[in-house]
Amino acid sequence: MKHITILVPSGEGNNLSSIVGAYKILSRANAYCQQKGRGDLLRIQLAGISKTVEYYDGLFAVKPHVHISAISRTDLIIIPSLNHNYWQAVAQNKVMMDWIERQYKMGAEIASICTGAFLLASSGLLNGKSCSTHWAAADNFRSLFPEVNLQADKLITDENGIYTNGGAYSFLNLIIYLVEKYCDRETAIYCSKVFQIEMDRNSQSDFAIFTGQKLHSDEVVKKAQAHIEAELHQKISFEELSSRFSVSRRNFDRRFIKATGNTPGEYAQRVKIEAAKRAFESSPKTVNEVMYEVGYSDLKAFREVFRKITGISPMEYQNKYNSAKL
Repeated sequence: MKHITILVPSGEGNNLSSIVGAYKILSRANAYCQQKGRGDLLRIQLAGISKTVEYYDGLFAVKPHVHISAISRTDLIIIPSLNHNYWQAVAQNKVMMDWIERQYKMGAEIASICTGAFLLASSGLLNGKSCSTHWAAADNFRSLFPEVNLQADKLITDENGIYTNGGAYSFLNLIIYLVEKYCDRETAIYCSKVFQIEMDRNSQSDFAIFTGQKLHSDEVVKKAQAHIEAELHQKISFEELSSRFSVSRRNFDRRFIKATGNTPGEYAQRVKIEAAKRAFESSPKTVNEVMYEVGYSDLKAFREVFRKITGISPMEYQNKYNSAKL
């Protein structure tokens, strides 16, 4: 039998749904295994450092089964989503972080949900590893934890016994993924059908809204970003842009990557594709019309970049998000 610990972090405003959802799906998976004559495969416990944790101004409350100190060893730790005051959440759960680190060293696997990655990263266990989190928190995460290989487009990462996932209710996909890991494919398919969760999703790209990575202090890069955003319809020469700010091209690229996590070219692509997405969502324009509006003249190149960033084709995106196409 595998022991699974779902953590209940202390603090106001943390996410309740990822605790309840994880508990419910894993419990159903275990019940299914019992029905199939395989016995109890999972023992699931909620654990915390407070006797009761309230949510939504006291409207709901969770009473963990046990204090984390009562669990000497576990197989899997699930860290739910936190509130957006990350440092406060981390500070309130320092004891929990130390316990997570000890358990990992003893062989436990860890799964973080959405912004739960901030708690996991603060322990240092993600340094040098891949990680995902909610796309809206990516800039904050990247600036706080530069030693972590953030892959905000990924829905799920799986590396060295550490699983992370993207944002909000995509945690359901992670739990189905874990059901397959800890039970089997049949049980995962059963749970996906009962809870109506699409299996094998691997990207949150088409849900992301690119707002530009501005959480840095490099004024030259900020001015370059503003220029790229203002001239998204034009083909930009980054050689000329760097000389405009009296910076060598090599140094300009280095500073841009350090500040934003993207090369200038990648940043320009993301700005253009975000504008294209908005056009597809709100207008009946054709793919060609939108392509020209955002500065592309080669349909094949536009499609390739669009798919690379969103995970789907321009036409698929328009059909999915434009109400007139539904």
